[in-house]
Amino acid sequence: MVINTARLFQNSRVYWLAFIAYWGIVLFGYDTGVAGGVVQSEYFQIKFGVRPANGIGVDQGRIDDVSSNVVSVLQGGAFFGALSSAPVSAWIGRRKTLLAYTLIFSVGAVLTTVAGGSGNRGLGYIYGGRVVSGFGIGGISAVAPAYVSECSPKDVRGRITGMFQIMVAIGVMISYFINFGIGLHIHNSPAIWRIPFGFQLVPAGIMAFGLLTVRESPRWLASKDRTGHALANLAYLRKMPPDSEEVRYELAEIEAALAEEREARANLGLREAFLGHGNYIRFLIAFFIFFLQQWCGQNSVNYYAPQIFTSIGYTGSTNSLLAAGIYGVVKVIATSIFIFFFVDAWGRKPSLFVSAMGMGILFFIVGAILKTHPPASTPQPNPPASGRAMAAMIYIYVCFYSMGWGPLPWVYVSDIFPTRTRHYGLATASSSQWLWNFVVSKVTPTIHTRLGYKMFLMFAALNIGAMAPFALLIPETKGRSLEEMDIIFGSVSADDRAANIARQEREFTNAKTDVVSEHSDSLDNKTDKV
Repeated sequence: MVINTARLFQNSRVYWLAFIAYWGIVLFGYDTGVAGGVVQSEYFQIKFGVRPANGIGVDQGRIDDVSSNVVSVLQGGAFFGALSSAPVSAWIGRRKTLLAYTLIFSVGAVLTTVAGGSGNRGLGYIYGGRVVSGFGIGGISAVAPAYVSECSPKDVRGRITGMFQIMVAIGVMISYFINFGIGLHIHNSPAIWRIPFGFQLVPAGIMAFGLLTVRESPRWLASKDRTGHALANLAYLRKMPPDSEEVRYELAEIEAALAEEREARANLGLREAFLGHGNYIRFLIAFFIFFLQQWCGQNSVNYYAPQIFTSIGYTGSTNSLLAAGIYGVVKVIATSIFIFFFVDAWGRKPSLFVSAMGMGILFFIVGAILKTHPPASTPQPNPPASGRAMAAMIYIYVCFYSMGWGPLPWVYVSDIFPTRTRHYGLATASSSQWLWNFVVSKVTPTIHTRLGYKMFLMFAALNIGAMAPFALLIPETKGRSLEEMDIIFGSVSADDRAANIARQEREFTNAKTDVVSEHSDSLDNKTDKV
């Protein structure tokens, strides 16, 4: 696929906006990946009373519980943050909402960083900080895709919106390598958790200051009847004059969709958002697409990568952390290639289907090898051939994840909702994502300990038996504008939409003519006076 260079530069302001908004998504990836490596440290476990200092009477169940709590409370806070983001972003706008949730996140980052010092700053600080950080991340994860989607032109919307998953992958990769570096050089110091948790403030600061350089969503402004401001922002993002035909048509399309929604769903409130004609199925899709995404197995590997690689033969913290770091690099590269070259060429349905089938087949292979060639019970300096084979299958697995079920759920749910209910739709999707994220992150250590190789077989069955059929049942959205989604889901007919767009264009043309006429009359009056 050839990228149109001229079009790329014309959309440079949109790419910059996405780059800034998605620094919050780096936090999303970083925070979800960093905790598994931190809680694996024996020093951390001893310092916070999880493991006895003499190494006698180690309770693996207790270690699993604390590990799952440290990882999963973030998702618990994120669930409520995502829910709260809908009314906030509808009230004050996307940009200000992102800034507010970034500041909330930073408070949580400070709490986790200062834990374990003098006084009684124990696990309570870690748990509390993770909940507060999660609340911030939940709000960001719900609002950022809507903000970016509403500002993006339809021909590159999939690529720009899909940058969400690239930033998640980058955040995870950074967390793995920070843990790897600490595992190599720091063994008995509070820096084991303070450096990883403190580093969260770097992307948070970049995002907070970067948000001061971008503009509010034109679609949100139009929904608040601030048409002049919406036109100015839309023209700015498209690098075109406000009176250009393309900008006027796009704003007319937005206004037509808003007018239809207001006329058809006036005074319906939350009932309108969730049960309005053509909306119910969209909310079901948004909920279940993230339910399935969380149970594909990737997040179990993502959150507990060092432990997973240890279980397949990469014993020793250095080996397991390095294998996890390579996993993060593969994920970033695979996601980037798919988003920039294939997401708008292949379509949503075929990508999701092939992705699910590939992941399922590879996890069946991993489960079978782990069953027939279990790793040695004693640590080995180098992983066995079977361990290297399973690691290779996991690396290929994440490539299939990155070409479908990683980035596309966010792209898809950003595609399907109309402007007036998009914040509710994205909040529902994000809440579902965080709810099942919480469940998966909480139960993974227990499943991993009790099921062993059967865990991979379970995820493989879900990929092929549930996710692949789901991909075949949902409608295709590739190359369709946000306003066309109402036609796809039956909220309005194609003929009615065309008529409404034509009417809005006439109104804009008449308004422009009136302004020009008034200006000419004013000049004539001044000339007469002279």
